[in-house]
Amino acid sequence: MLNFQEKANFIWQVADDILRGPFKQHEYGDVILPFVVLRRLDCVLEKHKDKVVETYKKFKKDLKDEQLKPILMKSAGNLRFYNISDYDLRRLRQDAKNIELNFKNYMNGYSDNVREILDNFQMSKIVANLVKNGRLFTLVDKFTEIDLHPDTVSNHEMGYIFEEILRRFSELSNEAAGQHYTPREVIRLMVNLLFEEHKGELKGKGIIRSIFDPATGTGGMLTTGKEQILQHINPDAQIRMFGQEINPQTYAIAKSDMLIMGEDADNIRYGSSFSEDKFRGQRFDYMMCNPPFGQSWKSEQDFITTEAENPYGRFSVGTPRVSDGALLFLLHMISKMETSSRIAIIFNGSPLFTGDAGSGESEIRKWIIENDWLEAVVALPTELFYNTGIATYIWVVTNRKPKKRQGKVHLINAVDFYENLVELQW
Repeated sequence: MLNFQEKANFIWQVADDILRGPFKQHEYGDVILPFVVLRRLDCVLEKHKDKVVETYKKFKKDLKDEQLKPILMKSAGNLRFYNISDYDLRRLRQDAKNIELNFKNYMNGYSDNVREILDNFQMSKIVANLVKNGRLFTLVDKFTEIDLHPDTVSNHEMGYIFEEILRRFSELSNEAAGQHYTPREVIRLMVNLLFEEHKGELKGKGIIRSIFDPATGTGGMLTTGKEQILQHINPDAQIRMFGQEINPQTYAIAKSDMLIMGEDADNIRYGSSFSEDKFRGQRFDYMMCNPPFGQSWKSEQDFITTEAENPYGRFSVGTPRVSDGALLFLLHMISKMETSSRIAIIFNGSPLFTGDAGSGESEIRKWIIENDWLEAVVALPTELFYNTGIATYIWVVTNRKPKKRQGKVHLINAVDFYENLVELQW
């Protein structure tokens, strides 16, 4: 854990040392986060860098791009991405005078899936601003000092680094850091609640299961869910991860993380889960979500209201007040339940208490309880989420309750079950 904090502090200091002046503090994150991703990609590709470039130059005249891609991925150590440019961040340091031209060549050398990630970071705009203010070479130079290879910084630690950087930059911009990610301690609790009833079913050979998060953020729920099954329940299980995210920056982080882990990054998709459902018609075994607290859905009101009028639509049972769309995420997830699915979702008090009888919120709660899908509500300690001390709850929803829980809702008061992290030894 100390390693994660040291790396996060280094990155934070780089931002403050190099960007202060030409950039406002709330802009630091937009610049630094993609460079963290690039450095991690560089570290992963470094071992096979020369082989990839050599392979590309050997076959580029004789093969079409689609034919060349699998050959280049194999040359890259069977990774799902590669870079055919002669440059990486370390080699860019060797020619300060041509840093802008060479850096563009470096970005364009990445495979399509990485270039899409860079587009979502708006990398071209960032590079133009760095060049304009004479900071590009200095930033490249500084980032070569940090080792972010997975052998040095595990995927788990990398998640903490991204979260810590997001938290600090969110505080500078007066933005709620909790909109982008959920603390890993909370995710582990959700995961344990989700899998506890299915431990027996997850053991054995040939087990294939899917995990879905419709508000993916940086992807922590998906990766933690998979890790829990493989490390503590069944190391032979095949776990497929799927997610959708509307914020382009956190979407880019999640997708790059999947690429580095060798996962199918195409299963992380960009857009609104309400009006741009990228998994229409698909069903999932396990679903987890931390939807934004108190976020309006007015910008999608026409679409959602129209779908609510369809008796077969996701929102036909009712819609919550426009000022808070959290319950819409739960309706979306319920529509994607398999024959034996489990859902864990984090809410504040609003979905639990808001709305008189006959209101949209009341009708949604009534529908869920009458179908006997609500298994448990767990009241969490306060101060768990960054920049807010409000009460939060985990709802556990399933369409196949164990017999002992049928017709009941388990209410758990876990408000006092915590240890203060500042008192723990990292």
